[in-house]
Amino acid sequence: MTQQAIQQIYNGARRGDIVAMALLGWLLKEGRGVEQDLGNARSWLQAAADKNLIWAKEVLGEMDLARKRGVSPARGEGIPASSAVNPYEELRSLIGLERVKQEVESLGNLLRIQELRKRQGLANTSVSYHCVFTGNPGTGKTTVARIVAGIYRDLGILKKGHLVETDRSGLVAEYVGQTAPKTNRIIDSALDGVLFIDEAYSLMGGANDFGAEAIATLLKRMEDDRDRLVVILAGYTGEIRRFIDSNPGLQSRFNRYIQFDDYTAEDLTNIFRLQMKKAGYKIRRDAYERLQGYFREAVEHKDRNFGNGRFVRNTFEKAVQNQADRLAAMKEIPSNELSILAIEDIEKLQPWK
Repeated sequence: MTQQAIQQIYNGARRGDIVAMALLGWLLKEGRGVEQDLGNARSWLQAAADKNLIWAKEVLGEMDLARKRGVSPARGEGIPASSAVNPYEELRSLIGLERVKQEVESLGNLLRIQELRKRQGLANTSVSYHCVFTGNPGTGKTTVARIVAGIYRDLGILKKGHLVETDRSGLVAEYVGQTAPKTNRIIDSALDGVLFIDEAYSLMGGANDFGAEAIATLLKRMEDDRDRLVVILAGYTGEIRRFIDSNPGLQSRFNRYIQFDDYTAEDLTNIFRLQMKKAGYKIRRDAYERLQGYFREAVEHKDRNFGNGRFVRNTFEKAVQNQADRLAAMKEIPSNELSILAIEDIEKLQPWK
């Protein structure tokens, strides 16, 4: 990895990009392109894990397990990630998403029973491991995709069970002859794991668009590497159904749809509370009641671009900024006020229109 790429990762981590945080932590843990620094590695990984990034939790689990065994967690130790995180516990801990939890657990039950039948020499029903996640932004699709990858890993369907996220920009090139190699490189990185393609319908373009080449390459690799590759497509419900229905190859491979519903106002409030807890904040009762009303108004007036979990994250960050502005105006700041969100901090949030 070039120093320029490492610098970009570092800059992203400093800006709060949780994937960059986890990647920087992993680079420091492994000593890839940087001097190995396990203390800093753990700090960056923990920051990403606190924001519910499953891969970061898995790497931290590997480090903890290695320490218990008295083994250095340096590059090449090869400690199985499956021992670090229970994907079912991770699934059940998610706020809301009750229908998704039921469907994912049902899928896991089916696969476990099929494996038991196989061991006893009984005939098995053909099961497709590929999935389509439909729903609006910020509803946890990427998080659940990581959990599904972990379930497949623990069931022995996938050797590694890692998740590679991409979109049109990661698959389609600008010039003739470059799209297939670019798509193949992404697929190669996802072998023995899950390839998660967000807004997959954006691959469907005009007559001179290279998206069709990416789709053709993907379909071929799904057949050639069917024992090593699982693909999850994600995006808005209507668009992704039309996309899959437009291509017989996609239709034949993707028949398991999981719908991600928008969060309720109660879900949004609970997510906000979880973020407060992780960041060490508390909220006064009157401010909490105003916050509940704020989320009810947001849900009432939402459109298809409503950010769900991302909206909560932005709301929390703005509330914290409002608190900082309020405290900075004081001549003396009481220490107990540093961790308290007051009603003024909530009332200053942008009105939902």
